Amino acid sequence: MKKKLMFGSAKFYAGALAIAVPIMLQQLIQSMVSLIDNFMVSGLGDIKMSGVNITGQIIFMFMVFSNTICLAGGIFMTQYSGAQDKNGMRQAFCFKLWSSVFVLAIYSAACFLVPRRILSLMVAGNSQADLILDEGVKYMRIVGFMGLPWLVSAMISSSLRDIGQVRVPLVISVIATLINTLFNWLLIYGHLGFPRLEVQGAAIATVIARVSEMLLFIAYMIKKQPPFVIRFMDLFRVNMKLFRDIFKKAWMIMCSEMVWAIAETVTTALYNGRGGADVVSGMSASFAIANLFFIAFSGICTATAVIIGKELGRGELELARQEKEWILNGAIIFGLFFTVIGLACTLLVPFVFRNLSVNARDICSRMVFVMAVYMPLWVYINGQFSVSRAGGDTMLGMLVDGIGNVFIVLPGIVFMAKCTVIGPVMMYTIIKAVEIPKIIIAHFWLKKERWLKNLAKPDS
Repeated sequence: MKKKLMFGSAKFYAGALAIAVPIMLQQLIQSMVSLIDNFMVSGLGDIKMSGVNITGQIIFMFMVFSNTICLAGGIFMTQYSGAQDKNGMRQAFCFKLWSSVFVLAIYSAACFLVPRRILSLMVAGNSQADLILDEGVKYMRIVGFMGLPWLVSAMISSSLRDIGQVRVPLVISVIATLINTLFNWLLIYGHLGFPRLEVQGAAIATVIARVSEMLLFIAYMIKKQPPFVIRFMDLFRVNMKLFRDIFKKAWMIMCSEMVWAIAETVTTALYNGRGGADVVSGMSASFAIANLFFIAFSGICTATAVIIGKELGRGELELARQEKEWILNGAIIFGLFFTVIGLACTLLVPFVFRNLSVNARDICSRMVFVMAVYMPLWVYINGQFSVSRAGGDTMLGMLVDGIGNVFIVLPGIVFMAKCTVIGPVMMYTIIKAVEIPKIIIAHFWLKKERWLKNLAKPDS
């Protein structure tokens, strides 16, 4: 019997990196936008920065939901790409589009109808809640207009990645980033004769960048006609059986991702209640920096989905089984590499956020350190989820996030908030140890090989 190798060849990992690196560069650029936003807004003080960042948590929920829809449709998009089935790819794209309408309705209602009520949940117990909310509402009412552009861009860019075309989203992200940065500089502080709009200026810059990004993606679709491109009437020629099949897979992804997002939002709200604006701004600043090395997640998720998904779509099940081992073992090394990058990122705090209070900077530095240490665990579990979802096994995420977040994270963080006086950084450090049992559960679940399926076959 031929011995199975723990790691793939250099050629295999080079191919994986050829997919992952452009995606990570795109995420890095977007993270740089967030960091630049935070850098510019931090010059306005802790309160204004806190207002922008509690709104960012609501936008985070919206993006998680929209990305989850793209992920669900992408499972089928990738396998249909491997099978060279253009009609299946178009149907998967239509699923993303119709499902996104529901997400847009919820986001718009939150931003335009009840922004203060929604944002107040993020600063319950904070000693400066009213001042923070005043700034947050100003920001939220404007960024509500980015909903549609964001969804259109997310659908097109994710579909391009699903079929292995990763360079175009990168180029368009670079352009959108430059636009966002320029208008931030012009509108937050009022340079070159533009009005000084502060928090509202940051929101307007974001909307301008998102609209520009959407128009560029649409122009590319019209000119290049990728295989999933649809015409107007295709929107009404949907394959309801396929939609039901996608939804059967999608609802568990949506539930698991939303459970995770809700848990993250609840824990963030409880961290914010451990002090004043310095805690809110310090914690949010740490995530702005951590996003520079969190790009590892999108890299491993996309590379895994494309590699495993296409092998499954071609019916190469044994090869997919072997590549799953190579990817997960490589993920450990990948995660350690990003731990080193994360630790180096702590050096950015005194420079980027020098306008924040001393306590805010201290919280930020300690949080970045903790997140860097956790990177190998996070990269590995993202790899596990991606292998499972590539073959349509969406139960894993539901199982792991259900047990981990509902029964450990939420009760644990509420207990620490109500029954202890420990600070937000220590709360975060303790509660994130939940990743260890989650990885163990995922390991044994993957051994069942429920993910080893060709979804592109009509009888699958």
